[in-house]
Amino acid sequence: MFFQLLVSGLSFGSLYALIALAMVIIYKTSEVPNFGQGEMSMLSTFVAHTLLVTHGYSFPVAFIGALLFAGLLGVFLEFVFLRRAKDPNILSLILITLGFQMLLYGVGSWKWGADQKDFPFPVSDFDIIQLGPAVFSYLNLATLLIALTLMLVLFLFFKYTKVGIAMKATQQNAMAARINGIRTNRILSITWAMSSIIGAVAGMLLAPIATLDPNLMLDPLLKGFAAAVMGGMTTLVGAVVGGYLLGIIENLFGGYISLEFKSIVAFGIIVLVLCFKPSGLFARHYVKKV
Repeated sequence: MFFQLLVSGLSFGSLYALIALAMVIIYKTSEVPNFGQGEMSMLSTFVAHTLLVTHGYSFPVAFIGALLFAGLLGVFLEFVFLRRAKDPNILSLILITLGFQMLLYGVGSWKWGADQKDFPFPVSDFDIIQLGPAVFSYLNLATLLIALTLMLVLFLFFKYTKVGIAMKATQQNAMAARINGIRTNRILSITWAMSSIIGAVAGMLLAPIATLDPNLMLDPLLKGFAAAVMGGMTTLVGAVVGGYLLGIIENLFGGYISLEFKSIVAFGIIVLVLCFKPSGLFARHYVKKV
């Protein structure tokens, strides 16, 4: 039973890690958690479903189409709302992201309704492989491999590409980056596009396991946020480790203690981490002198 719970925890932890990464990328740039991330993912997943079911496109075409939509959605929200905010502070920006959440939730409910839909995925959740004492479905394996591949690409992007280095410079000191010729507004748009694309991948990996409706990402967003808080909102590695730790801890708690109270684990982790290590388990704590 322990190994089975561990395997399932790794699968769900991959999804939490992706959502945490999407939130951390935005937070590192603006120091604001994007609470509209879940609804951005949900809307992109609905676009993929429409391309697959209504228009009959193949899965690769629908997948790429949804990622393009997600990127454009991220750029649109940053350009139209955040960039136009007058004298923004942290609180006002958080309220704007909450506004994104309500706006996009309303658009999804209006366009696709509240009915639950099945999301066609080329890999089945019923075909399984035996890994020692545990059973791994093909969908769980695909989720794990896709998530790990995307994380590796993301880390290489930040380390070796000019755009990735410019994003890191903007995140560390936007004013200094602007003085050195980096177009920080464009970097912010790219950041929001990347975050939205990562979230869309998480949504399309989650939809075959759950059912597709406007509430698809409500619970995963909170758990992804908990994973980011646990690992540290300023470190990509911490977000990934936090996602996997949360997935494993949550599954073990549900298996050995209480399935009914499984969902409270994420909130308990947020409270504990904020009480004892506010910067997260893997982030450095900085003190600003004023």
